[in-house]
Amino acid sequence: MSDDARAMAEWITAVSRELGIDESGDRIVDTVLDLTSDVAHGVSRPAAPVTAFLIGMAAGRAEEPQVAAADFAQKISALAEGWGADTERGVASNDQSQRA
Repeated sequence: MSDDARAMAEWITAVSRELGIDESGDRIVDTVLDLTSDVAHGVSRPAAPVTAFLIGMAAGRAEEPQVAAADFAQKISALAEGWGADTERGVASNDQSQRA
């Protein structure tokens, strides 16, 4: 494990404990990094952390926050990838009854 990866893992553990949430390990880190990369390249760099924050807020209201966060990240990544295209914008993904 690289020094950066070790530092990130330690940071995620510390933040998770401080916030009183379950650690979700590499899966959530990969999800957030993939999401923010898609948004940064498809929309704008400053939109990436704000988008991650918004997904966290929306997922926090869900019955299963970690599942919802992964679902929302996937939907928002797809929206970001097509952001510059001349297509209709996505529909709201906050209806938990519509999760796949």
